[in-house]
Amino acid sequence: MKLGIVGLPNSGKSTLFNAIMQTGAQAANYPFSTVNPNVGRVPVPDKRLEDLSAMYNPKVVTPAAIEMVDIAGLVKGASQGEGLGNQFLGNIREVDALVHVVRLFEDENVPHVYDTIDPMRDIETIDLELIFADLEMIERRAIRVEKVARTDKTFAREADVLGKVMAQLEAGKPVRDMQWDDPEDEKLVNTFTLITAKPVLYAANIAEDMVNADSPIVQKLAAFCEAQGTTLFVSCAKLEAEIAELSPEEKEEFLKDLGLASNGLDRLISAGYALLGLISFLTAGPKEVRAWTVRQNSKAPQAAGKIHSDLERGFIRAEVVAFDDLMKAGNYNAAKEQGSVRVEGKEYIVQDGDVLLIRFNV
Repeated sequence: MKLGIVGLPNSGKSTLFNAIMQTGAQAANYPFSTVNPNVGRVPVPDKRLEDLSAMYNPKVVTPAAIEMVDIAGLVKGASQGEGLGNQFLGNIREVDALVHVVRLFEDENVPHVYDTIDPMRDIETIDLELIFADLEMIERRAIRVEKVARTDKTFAREADVLGKVMAQLEAGKPVRDMQWDDPEDEKLVNTFTLITAKPVLYAANIAEDMVNADSPIVQKLAAFCEAQGTTLFVSCAKLEAEIAELSPEEKEEFLKDLGLASNGLDRLISAGYALLGLISFLTAGPKEVRAWTVRQNSKAPQAAGKIHSDLERGFIRAEVVAFDDLMKAGNYNAAKEQGSVRVEGKEYIVQDGDVLLIRFNV
């Protein structure tokens, strides 16, 4: 799954991306330093893998992962091509969800493209450009579909849905806020690859001296996010970049000094994972301990298909034990003896932390 990091130029997107990836994505204090998107895969933090590894002593431990895409900064007029906007907007359409970095820090060495710190203005600027970009796409599609619908009534549903989406965008509202009575209409909208239909979380990029402060500007942004029904992630990208370079022992001590339970990057990755409605199930053995990503409410055969398509086609049953039950038992055989291992069929809904053993026909 892909998370796209968006925001105004000089908001700290590439600094945050660097900290996440611990790579050399260019982070400069001038607009459009990221002309082409930087892409990287980041593991989803999961303490359960460590515990399973201690139990099985596997040759390989493989965490679940999310792909992060650092997309170049957008400015007012991006939907009309300002600042190479059309190219950047095309990159955004390819991701599954957005991480919108909002600048809250003051720094005379890093000029703000609009001179002052105003997160609500900055959010509105980006949101409007994404709405304009979607509206242009929908208008073009609506013209084509309307012509076809005159002679082919099978396109009548799409024409109706396009009209509703257009009205939403013309009102200056994102498509993600729309409610659909018919699931088929919602499925149709999902085929349009609309930017404003993607879920979004906001990342407030604060100054170092704001880390443990009760800031009014952060509170205002938090209230906005709560009203939007979305998540606010607060962190200092510059500080996170410094933490990312520390050893595990130094990192733990540094976080302790700051009074933080975990670094912001782990929290951001976990928030992105939750934003996409994803869970992890686990497989464990002497060869490999691994976390696998599936959508919430996925059935056992779908989960098996994540491991290999043959397992989904030949699925017979799944032997399931909850991670906590396995840890309490001490090993798989003991969990079986205690009755903690269940046999589940094709209709079983996989839960986060399930440890699965798939039985299948070749």
